[in-house]
Formats: sequence, structure tokens, C-alpha cells
Amino acid sequence: MKLLSDATEYGLRAIVWLSNQPREPHKVQTIAEATDAASGYLIKVLQTLAKAGIVSAHRGTTGGYAMARDPETLTVLEVISAIDPIERIRACPLGLPAHASSLCPLHRRIDDSLASIERDFARTTIAELAIDRSSSDRVCTALSLSAPCKSPPCDRITQPKQK
Repeated sequence: MKLLSDATEYGLRAIVWLSNQPREPHKVQTIAEATDAASGYLIKVLQTLAKAGIVSAHRGTTGGYAMARDPETLTVLEVISAIDPIERIRACPLGLPAHASSLCPLHRRIDDSLASIERDFARTTIAELAIDRSSSDRVCTALSLSAPCKSPPCDRITQPKQK
């Protein structure tokens, strides 16, 4: 299960990159190259973010996109919600008649987990993501995994051995 769509990931990459740049318009191609995003797809994401007031669009030869919101107050959840909101479970996907009026225990737990993720995203600002984390823990190294993680960039990381 992928929690964030490709569009959302592109949007977050672009927003984090823009938050570290001068508050002037940057060309889509420049943003795409800096964030390893497809420019044709990224422009649609940036247009969506502009409609939400998160970035500002500037026309003309010196145009492009710039941050419209302060990264210190802009949350990850606001960016996600502008592009592709997290879908909460409203009815049991199993379609069982006994679960018609309420979620079954499994789906209640899944929905509770999604609510927790939303709360964490609402507490995380773009400014926090824009900080250089090169000395922080690498992805998955803090997890107790019995087998190596195959998710990029984890496939390049040696996992701690289990005792």
C-alpha cells in the first residue's frame, strides 16, 4: 500500500526545494531537475499548489513558481491535502452486510492508523523537512527488521543484525 501518490511526492519535493531557495520565481524545468521530477507532471502539481495558495505562479520570461506560504507554518498535511488528500475509511471495504453501519475491527484499526498519520503530518512543517538531515538516521536503520529492507534507498544500507 502506497500512502502518498506520485503527485504528492513530487509536490512535497518541490515545496521543500522551493522553501530553501530565494523567494523569487523558479522555472519548472529548474525545479524538476533539482527534485528529480518529470517536468510535464510537475507543472500540473505546481498549478494545483498555486490554486491552493501554497505557491505563487508568475507568468512571462522571468516567471515560474515561488513559495507563497511561510515554510515555518505550512504543514505537510496542508500540502498533501491540496494535491491528493489521504482517504479515510468510511465504510468497510469487505462489503459485509454485518459491517454496513460501522467499521469492522480491522478497518477501524486501519482508519485509526490513518488518523494518527494525519495528526503527525499536521504537526510537521515544511521548514522541518527543509533542514539538512545528512547526519540523521538513515531510512529503516532504526527499525528492527529480521530481513534487509528492499525499499530504496534502504537496499544500499546494511541492516543491524538481530540478536
